[in-house]
This record gives sequence, C-alpha cells and structure tokens, in this order.
Amino acid sequence: MRAIIQRTNTRASVTANNSVSGEIDKGLIVYLGIEEEDSHEDINWLSRKIVNMRIFSDNEGKMNMSLLDINGSLLVISQFTLYASTKKGNRPSFIRSARPPFAEHMYKSFCEHIREEYNINLAEGVFGADMKVSYVNDGPVSIFIDTKNKE
Repeated sequence: MRAIIQRTNTRASVTANNSVSGEIDKGLIVYLGIEEEDSHEDINWLSRKIVNMRIFSDNEGKMNMSLLDINGSLLVISQFTLYASTKKGNRPSFIRSARPPFAEHMYKSFCEHIREEYNINLAEGVFGADMKVSYVNDGPVSIFIDTKNKE
C-alpha cells in the first residue's frame, strides 16, 4: 500500500461526475494506492502512521502536532497511478496496481478502519472515477509512505 499525504489548512474538496463527493477543512489529503499483495496489516500500519504523524505546526511553528492533536480531517482519494512503473519507454505501466474489485474493497476497508478506530472525520473521493481535487498544499508538506518499505 502506498500513500502520498499532503497537509492543508484550508478547505479541500474532490469532485466526481460534476458534483462534490467529499470535502474537509483543516487536515490531510491522502492519495492511496493499492497492490494485490496488500493486507489488513497494511491498513492498520498505514492508518496508524498517518493519523499520528507529527506534521502540523505547534505554537512555536515546529511540526510537532498530529492530525489527532489538531482534531483534523482526512480526504482520502484512490490513486492507482502510485504504482506506475516508468522503467521502460515513456508510457507508464500500472501492472502492479491491484485490480479494481480488490482495490476498491481495500480502499473502503482503509476508510472504514480509520473512521472506527480513530473516530476521525473522513471524506472520500469516488473509487475509479475521474476526479478533480482542489486544495492548498500548506507548507508545502508532501510525504510518501510505502508499507512494503517502512522508512
């Protein structure tokens, strides 16, 4: 499982099929990619890492606060392109991305796990849809996480 998380201090929204499917105020945008080998263990590890990551500023301007500390929200968007392979040629291959039925199940499981385990306001994109995401990347702060390469 791979994620790119980005911090926002303003309204963020995702639109699919010409209507807003999800929106949050202050919090994190999470682009989530899934491969066939992912499991519920990956969901548990990644969700815990995301909600506890100290990337929000404290009173001294240091990144020392987590999403839980600031009572922030999550906007989670499925992103199969996080498994793009650019090794050969100029057209990316997405062969490592999970097939849609499994990917959608894991995406929904990830979102539900966070809602249940952490009681966080979570908004979602529309799985498999062409989406438009609107927000300001505060900082900018963008962090890449891969559950198979825990750095």
